[in-house]
Amino acid sequence: MSEFILGPLWTFSVLVFCVGVIGRIAIILSHGLSKDYASARGSGFTGAAGTIIRRSIPRKEILRSNRLHIIASYSFHIGLLALLFFAAPHVDFIERHLLGFGWQAMPHWAFILAAELSFAGLILLWLRRVMHPVTRLLTRLDDHLAAGLTFFAMLTGCLALFESYLGLKVLHVFGVELLMLYFPFSNLMHAFTFVLSRGSAGAVAGRHGVKT
Repeated sequence: MSEFILGPLWTFSVLVFCVGVIGRIAIILSHGLSKDYASARGSGFTGAAGTIIRRSIPRKEILRSNRLHIIASYSFHIGLLALLFFAAPHVDFIERHLLGFGWQAMPHWAFILAAELSFAGLILLWLRRVMHPVTRLLTRLDDHLAAGLTFFAMLTGCLALFESYLGLKVLHVFGVELLMLYFPFSNLMHAFTFVLSRGSAGAVAGRHGVKT
């Protein structure tokens, strides 16, 4: 079973992930922006870049009313990003199997901190989904599956640090494979598409001389 998980299933998962993500982005880009007949009053590129940056920073009025949700969201995403690219096993994997070079991994204490922030953020975000009356109505099975698969991949990743147990490493790889297979067909695609959605809205507004 371990040979299958580390071999054919890994290759298949990577292929599905890459083709699925690229395909969905290509479909979005193929639609393009609608023809704008109004005279340009500003730069679409500047508007797009500004909107992407500004909408990544919560406004004061939103922060006051949704403080817990915003803190949990930033904790989860920043912690997960740090683990993905700076955890020592991941840096080693990137160097050996992807790029041929690596970079300085985070120290162990930083790994523990990033893991705790990421786990806490994910759990709080899921609890808010099921407990808040509005988000509970808006939540679909896709949201629960995405949270569950992400949690499983993260948990098995921490367990895989016990390097003497090969089975834990294989379990982590299996969790990552499940996540990659599901990723292109779920709302997890927002990891890529948020740039397109914010950028397109900002480009239109920027061309009209409006700041969003």
